[in-house]
Amino acid sequence: MNPFEMVVMIVLIVTIGRVLSGRMGNRDNRKLDKLRQLAGAGEDNAENQRLQAEVARLNDRIRVLERLATDPAKRLADEIESLKDK
Repeated sequence: MNPFEMVVMIVLIVTIGRVLSGRMGNRDNRKLDKLRQLAGAGEDNAENQRLQAEVARLNDRIRVLERLATDPAKRLADEIESLKDK
């Protein structure tokens, strides 16, 4: 067997191996995804609700900070004083 044929055989073997490996991996990944969906359907919903609540809370904080950053100095000082009194 000459070197050219040997290189072609090695490339062919590696290619076939990758194709078979990819097919087996895709089949396993689909099964795992389906199991994860079945097992975590309730957890995902609760987690999504928790994250949405946290995002809403952070958006409120950002609005307050933007308002404080854009207000004139006098209004900012008055707002801080009113918060201190509470």
